[in-house]
Amino acid sequence: MSQTCILIGAPVDSGQKRAGCLMGPAAFRVAGLAEALTGLGYKVIDRGDVVPRPHPPMDHPNLAVHHLAETLGWTEALTEVGQAAGALGFPIFLGGDHSLSLGSVAGMAARAQAFGRPLFLLWLDAHTDFHTPDTTQSGNLHGIPVAYIAGRTGFEMFPPFPAPLPGHRICMLGIRSVDPEEHAALIPEEIEIADMRVLDERGIGAPLRDFLDRVRAENGMLHVSLDVDFLDPSIAPAVGTTVPGGTTFREAHLVMELLHESGLVTSLDLVELNPFLDERGRTARLMVELVASLMGRKVFDRPTRQF
Repeated sequence: MSQTCILIGAPVDSGQKRAGCLMGPAAFRVAGLAEALTGLGYKVIDRGDVVPRPHPPMDHPNLAVHHLAETLGWTEALTEVGQAAGALGFPIFLGGDHSLSLGSVAGMAARAQAFGRPLFLLWLDAHTDFHTPDTTQSGNLHGIPVAYIAGRTGFEMFPPFPAPLPGHRICMLGIRSVDPEEHAALIPEEIEIADMRVLDERGIGAPLRDFLDRVRAENGMLHVSLDVDFLDPSIAPAVGTTVPGGTTFREAHLVMELLHESGLVTSLDLVELNPFLDERGRTARLMVELVASLMGRKVFDRPTRQF
């Protein structure tokens, strides 16, 4: 991993209908993300918050779709900023709802293409986010990023995704909520879906190690997208899309430690934190702790938690 971490605020709140994610970047900063990283020996550059590119109002044939123009503006801005940040160090996108990954992963894909290396994606989430603008019934565009990244049709209004990822380069971990349309679209794909049934039977380490072996075998760059709802809501309540039965504190830290030990991670999303729904900042602090584990903090180095 690079020794310079680039913090990129993405106060995106347009991909869903429950207000509050726009406060996420500030919450991560207040929870001490930069301090945790500098304490581990990293140089930290905070680029501040990105501003979406302006777009005139746009309609979509699917009348449920909302905030399309704003989402396009965020996608374009984050693609550009992310690609530039990838040339300087290890980008960490501070969300903001999960529609920010339309831009963050596009920027990382462009960067990987410039390096002549394949990009891989680890999607840590309760949801597959495999809708297209045509299939979404809610109209919430935080449910479409993986479909865009994988090159599904239906994104003609969006910037072309640079080098769409074939299914074997995508792994979804912790899945436990999939709409019928997404399920049907995923069946022919090679995407690895380690849902909670798989994790209960195999443990969380085995499928992750298998995926990391594939990344290593192809000399890939790995983007990790961490949604708060990957975690069980009992430990991470600050999210508007809670699904019971998520990963535990110990499982989540194991994932981060395995990722650090692999040395393969080159960029990171932190998404769907809604501080308005938090309890004295506990979710934001937990997310910061997980980032610290990803970046090298060992189990014996963890401070005693205080609330």
